[in-house]
Amino acid sequence: MADRGSLTIICARWRLFYGFRRQIGLLLLLLHAVNMVGGQIRYSIQEEMKKGSVIGNVAQDLGLDLKRLRSGRARIVTGENIHYTELKTDKGILVVNERIDREQLCGDVTPCSFSFEVILENPMELHRVTVEVLDINDHAPVFPNKDTAIRLEISESAVVGVQFPLQSAEDLDVGQNALQDYVLSPNEHFILKQHANPDGGKYVEMVLQKPLDREQHPHLSLKLVAVDGGTPQRSGTVNIDVTVLDVNDNVPIFNQSVYKASVMENTMIGTSIVTVNATDADSGSNKLISYSLSKMKKGSAADIFSVDENTGKVSVSGQIDYERDRKYEVRVEAKDQGGLTGTSKIIFDVIDVNDNAPVINIMSFSSPVSEDAPPGTTIAILNVKDADSERNGQIKCSIDGKLPFKIESSLTNYYNLISDQYFDRESVSDYNITITATDMGSPPLSTSAKLHLKISDVNDNAPIFNKNSCSAYITENNSPGVSIFAVSARDSDWNQNARISYLLEDTQVSGSPVSTYVSLNSETGVLSAVRSFDYEQIKQLQLVVKAQDGGSPPLSSNVTVKILIQDQNDNPPQVLYPVQTGGSLVAEMVPRSADVSYLVTKVVAVDVDSGQNAWLSYKLQKATDRALFEVGLQNGEIRTIRQVTDKDAVKQRLTVIVEDNGQPSRSATVIVNVAVADSFPEVLSEFTDFTQDKEYNDNLTFYLVLALAVVSFLFITCLVVIISVKIYRWRQSRIMFHSNLPVIPYYPPRYSDTLGTGTLQHVYNYEVCRTTDSRKSDCKFGTAGSQNVLIMDPSATGTMQRIQSEKSILDEPDSLEHHGQLHPPADYTVKKALCVLSRFIARKREHGLTDLHVKVEDVFRCNQQ
Repeated sequence: MADRGSLTIICARWRLFYGFRRQIGLLLLLLHAVNMVGGQIRYSIQEEMKKGSVIGNVAQDLGLDLKRLRSGRARIVTGENIHYTELKTDKGILVVNERIDREQLCGDVTPCSFSFEVILENPMELHRVTVEVLDINDHAPVFPNKDTAIRLEISESAVVGVQFPLQSAEDLDVGQNALQDYVLSPNEHFILKQHANPDGGKYVEMVLQKPLDREQHPHLSLKLVAVDGGTPQRSGTVNIDVTVLDVNDNVPIFNQSVYKASVMENTMIGTSIVTVNATDADSGSNKLISYSLSKMKKGSAADIFSVDENTGKVSVSGQIDYERDRKYEVRVEAKDQGGLTGTSKIIFDVIDVNDNAPVINIMSFSSPVSEDAPPGTTIAILNVKDADSERNGQIKCSIDGKLPFKIESSLTNYYNLISDQYFDRESVSDYNITITATDMGSPPLSTSAKLHLKISDVNDNAPIFNKNSCSAYITENNSPGVSIFAVSARDSDWNQNARISYLLEDTQVSGSPVSTYVSLNSETGVLSAVRSFDYEQIKQLQLVVKAQDGGSPPLSSNVTVKILIQDQNDNPPQVLYPVQTGGSLVAEMVPRSADVSYLVTKVVAVDVDSGQNAWLSYKLQKATDRALFEVGLQNGEIRTIRQVTDKDAVKQRLTVIVEDNGQPSRSATVIVNVAVADSFPEVLSEFTDFTQDKEYNDNLTFYLVLALAVVSFLFITCLVVIISVKIYRWRQSRIMFHSNLPVIPYYPPRYSDTLGTGTLQHVYNYEVCRTTDSRKSDCKFGTAGSQNVLIMDPSATGTMQRIQSEKSILDEPDSLEHHGQLHPPADYTVKKALCVLSRFIARKREHGLTDLHVKVEDVFRCNQQ
């Protein structure tokens, strides 16, 4: 009957568990709901889900479209467990990336969850996502030593109601899936009594409900079953071996049912915390007590503390970490020699110590930043955490030094580094930013992170010249292409924005574009002359050069360049008075009564150069009587230097030279004719040949003789050439006469055949008439192609008239009239010479002479015959 009653209790408990199944299902559905509060999302999933299982639709829950996720480069940042999940930006969903074991992730902590942040850029957005992992019943309750039986030694004198602590089973699952109940195999002596731990766990004691009789049952074998509340239900079993001892009927009793103590985290191992004390009313060996800590679960607080079995002093034996456990609860046992055990509980409160420095994680950092970024631009997003609690975990962030940045808090443990003013890359091109996070502990701990921020350039500076205007100098008569001046501008910007090009503005100089005077190298800014300058035509140029950078849009500035032409002594003095004429005579009259320093005349000259190049000095170079006249060095005045006498010649010729002061100097000469006479008729009688300059006549004679010699030489050369041609043609005609073969005659250049249409440069048109029996030739002249034979030779134009006036050496006494002219022109003489030459050649052929080298003397003899 006892066995049947126990089975009835077990079945009733199972039915109770199945009754809760529906309510548990509804609870799971509620846990899957998504909560969004202040930009935060919470999802609930079961552990052990397959990879790729959908956790939730992040895009829909955040109100974002898929394009925003892709353009913002949405990604998961921070968190120690982000490898469990993956964000599919193309679908906007969050999926399982790795199998999640809730027991491995959280242990017995409930609820079990992990958090991470989803960050988007352009603009920056930060959203927190929390994933709660729900437990499934994948673990059965397990006793610490399931293969070893629990051995109890109980005195037979144990009174009814005595409690015997048993090992607790461990179930890694939580909630309903965790350990729910213990069942003891049916027996008549013991029942189970379950107790709840502060952490929600259960421990069990076996209570004696009927006195033991060692003589009847010295040993009892029982089974303890631990059952969870999952579906399907799982259980674990351990054997209990009870040895009945002889009489020891007093149990050790602690002086306190609960001991409380405080311990600082990081307390050194071996430090004594508290001392427990228990007493036993028995005597003898049954009074001797030994202390121990109950190790009901693996990894419990009993592994961190230890107790001296004789003295009951509890000390630290492991590492205490406030961030891991803030409170420890340990069960201490006092056992006498008879096997009776008394229990008590020790509760340790852990006091936090500021032993964790803040940790800075840089979530996002934008570098470089444009220098025109407005104040308030987010530069970086920082995640700062401190594992300590209360004031030890409170953090304050600051920036070292005076920099144009500030830090503002955004979400919990998140800070934004933002700009506090406009940047100027030309002043500061980059910043080394040191961010320090300091907690409020005592002493405070801090951590620093360094950021190197570069400032990108904006084309906000125009090129600058050193001066608004400048001057350059160049000497006239320069070579085209010579460098004149180089302009230079600087730009405070960088790279392409600082690349300067030089341009020449379109302006006019004396009605012509400035580009016809100078050219500008767009890269170097060198101005070069396009032409040779003449100071007398243009004395200065004024132009505008623009310097333009390569930015977008480009910026520019101008400089005015004045180019001053420097004079060169390239012009000789010009005499304005007295005027030099070609044919008429100009003379200055000086009366014979002229006294000393009598002003005869004044030579007036100018020089178009400038400066010293235009300073003129006058000197008397030659004079008929140098003792009579002098010339003023500076003013050019011709004065007498003595009294004029009757012995002085009437005709006086002065040669005055005018020199400038240039280097080298240039000069001009003027001839001044002076007549020393008292009356004009006296001057006329003496000045009949005054205009004939002996030196001039000598030179004219020389040039006339030279021209005559050249013309004669040319005439003889032409004559020899003509004779040679005639002889050549005569020989060709003899060959045709004897052979009757067609012969193509060769005509020298500038000559043609004599068959009636000859073209001797259209100067002579004549026709040779021959008879077939005698092979004699008669000359028949046509109209001359021009009136002067020597026109064909430009070198003979200077002696044209003289040649026409001379009689030709080839003229015969019986000169023929041509077109009614009594005196034939010069071209007729040449024609006649040609005719005589033809007759001479014909006579030579009649006598059988083959030597055609005709001398000029033979031609003259032929002409005389």
